[in-house]
Amino acid sequence: MALGTMLKAPLLLLGLLTEGLAQLAIPASVPRGFWALPENLTVVEGASVELRCGVSTPGSAVQWAKDGLLLGPDPRIPGFPRYRLEGDPARGEFHLHIEACDLSDDAEYECQVGRSEMGPELVSPRVILSVLVPPKLLYLTPEAGTMVTWVAGQEYVVSCLSGDAKPAPDITILLSGQTISDISANMNEGSQQKLFTVEATARVTPQSSDNGQLLVCEASSPALEAPIKASFTVNVLFPPGPPVIEWPGLDEGHVRAGQSLELPCVAQGGNPLATLQWLKNSQPASTVWGTEHTQAVARSVLVMTVRPEDHGARLSCEAHNSVSAGTQERSIILMSSLSVPAVPPSAITILGSASQVENKNVTLSCVSKSSRPRVLLRWWLGWRQLLPMEETIMDGLHGGYISMSNLTFLARREDNGLTLTCEAFSEAFTKETFKKSLTLNIKYPAQKLWIEGAPEGQKLRAGTRVRLVCLAIRGNPEPSLTWYKDSRTVTESRLPQEPRRMQLGNVEKSGSIFSRELVLVTGPSDNQAKFMCKAGQLISLLQPPLPVPPTNVTILANASTLRPGDALNLTCISVSSNPPVNLSWDKEGERLEGLAAPPRRAPFKGSATARSVLLQVSSRDHGQRVTCRAHSAELRETVSSFYRLNVLYRPEFLGEQVLVVTAVEQGEALLPVSVSANPAPEAFNWTFRGYRLSPAGGPRHRILSSGALHLWNVTRADDGLYQLHCQNSQGTSEALLRLDVHYAPTIRALQDPTEVNVGGSVDIVCTVDANPILPGMFSWERLGEDEEDQSLDDMAKISKGPTGRLRIHQAKLAQAGAYQCIVDNGVAPPARGLVRLVVRFAPQVEHPTPLTKVAAAGDSTSSATLHCRARGVPNIVFTWTKNGVPLDLQDPRYTEHTYHQGGVHSSLLTIANVSAAQDYALFTCTATNPLGSDQANIQFVSISRPDPPSGLKVVSLTPHSVELEWKPGFDGGLPQRFYIRYEALGTPGFHYMDVLPPQATTFTLTGLQPSTRYKVWLLASNALGDSGLADKGTQLPITTPGGKEEPEDQLPIEPPAGPSGLPLLPVLLGLGGLLLLSNASCVGGVLWQRRLRRLAEGISGKTEAESEDRVRNEYEESQWTGEQDTRSSTVSTTEAEPYYRSLRDFSPQLPPTQEEVSYSQGFTGEDEDMAFPGHLYDEVERTYLLSGAWGPLYDEVQMLGRWDRTPDFLYLRGHLV
Repeated sequence: MALGTMLKAPLLLLGLLTEGLAQLAIPASVPRGFWALPENLTVVEGASVELRCGVSTPGSAVQWAKDGLLLGPDPRIPGFPRYRLEGDPARGEFHLHIEACDLSDDAEYECQVGRSEMGPELVSPRVILSVLVPPKLLYLTPEAGTMVTWVAGQEYVVSCLSGDAKPAPDITILLSGQTISDISANMNEGSQQKLFTVEATARVTPQSSDNGQLLVCEASSPALEAPIKASFTVNVLFPPGPPVIEWPGLDEGHVRAGQSLELPCVAQGGNPLATLQWLKNSQPASTVWGTEHTQAVARSVLVMTVRPEDHGARLSCEAHNSVSAGTQERSIILMSSLSVPAVPPSAITILGSASQVENKNVTLSCVSKSSRPRVLLRWWLGWRQLLPMEETIMDGLHGGYISMSNLTFLARREDNGLTLTCEAFSEAFTKETFKKSLTLNIKYPAQKLWIEGAPEGQKLRAGTRVRLVCLAIRGNPEPSLTWYKDSRTVTESRLPQEPRRMQLGNVEKSGSIFSRELVLVTGPSDNQAKFMCKAGQLISLLQPPLPVPPTNVTILANASTLRPGDALNLTCISVSSNPPVNLSWDKEGERLEGLAAPPRRAPFKGSATARSVLLQVSSRDHGQRVTCRAHSAELRETVSSFYRLNVLYRPEFLGEQVLVVTAVEQGEALLPVSVSANPAPEAFNWTFRGYRLSPAGGPRHRILSSGALHLWNVTRADDGLYQLHCQNSQGTSEALLRLDVHYAPTIRALQDPTEVNVGGSVDIVCTVDANPILPGMFSWERLGEDEEDQSLDDMAKISKGPTGRLRIHQAKLAQAGAYQCIVDNGVAPPARGLVRLVVRFAPQVEHPTPLTKVAAAGDSTSSATLHCRARGVPNIVFTWTKNGVPLDLQDPRYTEHTYHQGGVHSSLLTIANVSAAQDYALFTCTATNPLGSDQANIQFVSISRPDPPSGLKVVSLTPHSVELEWKPGFDGGLPQRFYIRYEALGTPGFHYMDVLPPQATTFTLTGLQPSTRYKVWLLASNALGDSGLADKGTQLPITTPGGKEEPEDQLPIEPPAGPSGLPLLPVLLGLGGLLLLSNASCVGGVLWQRRLRRLAEGISGKTEAESEDRVRNEYEESQWTGEQDTRSSTVSTTEAEPYYRSLRDFSPQLPPTQEEVSYSQGFTGEDEDMAFPGHLYDEVERTYLLSGAWGPLYDEVQMLGRWDRTPDFLYLRGHLV
């Protein structure tokens, strides 16, 4: 005990000194200002930037301002998603980081430090963040990427416009890689503030060397790593160079008659390349030229033979293109020599026709062009020479001669195809021969004509494919081979709807034989027909016999208009067939008996047959087919034809007519019509509830062409019978159709709330309006998060028609809460209705202990509040008694406040100016409602020493430590703390250990020895003393288990060295300890007396104004501690209650009552979302767990552990224990 006192005294002195120093106003020595200031920065759009701000006073509120707009101290900077504060605030780092900068970030910024205990407010110098915006595009005129055609030497204007940029870009225009100097630029405002555009205009005079080069516009900016460019290709037009004639040899212009001359003319350059032409004596001689684009050359070659008359002729070559100012020309004068050489004839011509009929004369003439000297003419037929009838010589040009020879001979078939040649010859032209030839065409007829057809003995029949071939031998011209059928020419022309029965081939030649094919598909008209082939005057004939099947059947009726009950006579007639056919009747597959007529002769050498049938028709026969079949047994072929019955009858509704149509409300409905009538119905008239629907349609209906009634946006009012009148020229019919409109359920009646006494029975009734009404469409749910609470197994579910019931027998508190009636008849959406089940029960006052204590100083200046809480439904009325006598609430010292929260009710009795003589008594709180009453006793006592704690037990035990747990006792109305006294059995002396934090209820005692028996006491103390050691619940024997390892925090104990006996050192230590203990006792006594004096002054020294405030003010804040059971409150002193607030107009904010709870969320069984009036109730709230008898209904108003997060804990005047 002495050792513990010695340790406590220095600690007490140190604590007093620390508390005193803390209360002194010591000026701060930390330097004020910035250790890092922001600087002007420049950033390119899209990049990130950071403005630095280092504050020398960490803990201050720092924020940035942008153009005077404060961004706030939140590091995430709401409203600016790209902004955030970076750095360590503890080190004073508040750097503004901006992601993906854009033009809106171009502004002035400053770092501002708010006023704090460490220093005044500070503002950094303003800095400018300049955001550079590069130009995105260049707009070039003429358009970039194109080819622009200019004429060399002419001036053109080029403009280049940049997109929005900051700063304005520099624009340069280049042609062929050279910068254009004649350029002007204008800077304009862009699409936004701070943006600029630049338009540069250049005057360009292209030259021929610029052809095919690029004109480039470049824009450079500090925001660009490399300039952006736009360009187009220049196509420069310029004239070609002068033409050049390349004369062969040295003597230009000197030629001789008869010389073959080739003169090239070349023109260099030009865009486009030059167009060349040759002139002879100003007359066009040649307009043919070629170009070589790779060498940019145009070339034309004049080829001519020099004639004597060409002496002195002028040859000129002209060159020009589309941009030439004029035509460029190069000329040469021809100088011919005096010698006259021999001139052969330039051509031989044969006059007359080489085509003639055999055995007739052929007359021809051969004429030569002018020659010098004259030529002789001779004739050749094949290799045989013919003698001419006459020869003539005539004068020609330039001293020449023209020769002519006439020939007549007899045309023979053998000469056909031979070559007839006229040949000119002369001694002067021994090395040259001049000829002209033609081929004789001798006409003669074919020698033989015949037809090849089907093999003999083959039996033909109608429909057979037959191939006939006409053949002829020789003939010039080639025979045409024409086919005839019965003297009519066979052609392939036919109408599109006719079948292709004949196919006529072309004339083909094989050697000297000519052939033409006729392919036909035989028909009745081919029976014994004459087929003839003609080639000129030759004719060949073929007449094959042909069996003909029936090809067509005709049906005749005695009446065209039929009505039910009429008789119809049908006659079937088969046209020509060979041999005759058999006729039969059937109606839609049902065989009919008919009357046959004898066969008679028919066209194409065939016979015709007829058969009749008599029918009695009805409306069902309308549209049916009566079929006549003509069958040839010999040919095994059948031809059919049918007659469709047309029976006129009034409308008849078919068996598949729908009589009931189902639709969904707000949807569409189609009332179909399945009716048969002939003619078709003329009108469909619909009637609903006596009103005729307009045939033209309405806002929500339309009658379709089929007669069906189409309705949309259907409502339940459209449900009912619809009458249809269907009419045509034969009569009228009626039908009734029912429209059944299904609609989603709607809850019409749901009693909310539904009340029942505990143990009683009740039905929760849910009545709906719905269609259809289904047996199982009602379902029930109980709202709440606990699945066990949601079970409805103990409740009966009853459904009858549009009413559903949830029947509850022997109602329990646990069944109270929100229920949901769900009705689903298959039409969305299901109906949902909420209803609250209120279970009424008698009051139940909380009884945490047999007797509850509240302590306060009875000095007539303090006040206290007694809290009584009960549960019950319906609402509870509270009454108070003192020592069994009803409390007079008219007494101004007593004030009662009553609060109702669902089934939880509270009464707060505030006692002002507490008097020990009048108020230290037993107060009784009685809670009453129509179902009963209950009460609780509260003992109001004076402040005192704390009660001993209880329930001390070991939580865990190790060789060197033990973890203890206990329950606090009544604190006597003052703050209490705990400390532990323990001893090792067999070892003299006690050890003391303070429990920290002071209000803790668990503590780990360390420094123990293994395998050692200890005895441990737990004591509570407050300003008035300790709880004492008399209570056995505060002491505990323990034995530590054995262990080989020593605890890390325990130093090894060394045995005392030296001889036995009374050592000097222990004696000195003992004397020093006694002296220290004496001093500590003195200091402790002085401090205790001073504390009691301050306590008395705080109780009795209040001014009149302070007393008045205490009466009309209540507590500012309180804290609920759900982890401890203090069962106490502090005395009302100046130190314990520094904050007040007025209760004159104060009304606590209660959560909604049980009747007001939103049942869409249900009762969760937990108190997380409740907002109980903690400010008013915390000072008298209980921390013990409530009995399970309260049930889950009222769990939402539990206040255990509810307000344990309030940072400032204040002890209040009274406390319920």
